Amino acid sequence: MKKDTLQKRTKIANDIMYYIYTHIDTHIDIEELSFDLQISKFHMHRIFKEAFGKNIYESIKSIRLQKAANLLLTNRYSTISNIANSCGYSSQSSFIKAFKQRFEMSPKQWRNYGYKEYSNKILQQSQRALQSTADFSKLTPNIVKMPTQDSFYIRNKGYNVNVKETWQKLQTLILNSNLKEYKQIALLHDNPTITPLNECQYIACIVPKNKNDVKSDRLPSFKIAEGVYAKFDLKGKHGDMLKFIHWVYHEWLVKSEYETTTKPSFVVYNKNNFLSEDNEFDISFYVSIKF
Repeated sequence: MKKDTLQKRTKIANDIMYYIYTHIDTHIDIEELSFDLQISKFHMHRIFKEAFGKNIYESIKSIRLQKAANLLLTNRYSTISNIANSCGYSSQSSFIKAFKQRFEMSPKQWRNYGYKEYSNKILQQSQRALQSTADFSKLTPNIVKMPTQDSFYIRNKGYNVNVKETWQKLQTLILNSNLKEYKQIALLHDNPTITPLNECQYIACIVPKNKNDVKSDRLPSFKIAEGVYAKFDLKGKHGDMLKFIHWVYHEWLVKSEYETTTKPSFVVYNKNNFLSEDNEFDISFYVSIKF
C-alpha cells in the first residue's frame, strides 16, 4: 500500500472514531457519516475494522457502555434511565441487558460499589501503579472554564508502554517543524480505571500557539472541547498516574457532589514522563464537571 493511501485511510478511520466519541450521547447515523466523509458505507466499515479491529457498531456499543459505567459511579443523583439516555440508549431494558453482558453485573450492582472489584482487577494490570506509594488525599482542584483548543494528534490503542513511541513520533514532528510555542496534551477518551488498559484510546496531542505553524498533512486534527473542568496539578512518576486517575473518579468525584459528563478528561504536560529520561511528570489533569 502506498504511503499516501495509508495516510488517507488512517485519517478516515480516525475521523470516524472521533465522530463516534463526540456524538456518543446521540443517535449515530451511519448513512449521514458516510455522506459527510464522501465514501461508501462498505468502504467506511472496511477501513475502520482494519484500523481498530472492531466494526463500527461494536465500537459504538463498547464506547456507550464505557461512558455509562463512568457516569454510574460519579453521577449519584442521576437515575439509571437518565444515564442510559445520555449515552445514546433509547431503551432502559436494552441498556441493562448490554451492561450485564459487558460488566457481568447490573447497572444497579455496579453503582452499589460493584465497580470497585472490576476496577481493582484493571489496576492489577499495571505493576507500576501497584508499586506507587503516592498519596492524593490532600489534593484540591481549581474549578476552571477552558476554551476550545485546536490540536493535532496521533491515536494510540492502549494505555501502556507503547504510548512512549507515539509521543516520540509527535516529538519528531515538533522538531522538524521548529515549533517553539505549543502544549503537549493527552486526551483520555476512555477511563483507564474501568476500561482494560489494552483497549483504552489514548490520544497524544500537540496544541500549537499558531496552528499554521504545523507543516504537516500527515496528522489529523480536532478540537478539544470547551467546558468547566476540575483542574488538578500533580508531579510524580509514571506509575502514579493510573493510581491518581483511580482516586479522582472513585474517591474525589464520588465525595465531591460534582458530576462528570461524557466529555473526556485530559492531561496538559509541563513535563512529559514519556519523553523524560527520569520517567517523571509535571501535569495538570482536567476532568469535566457539572453541579
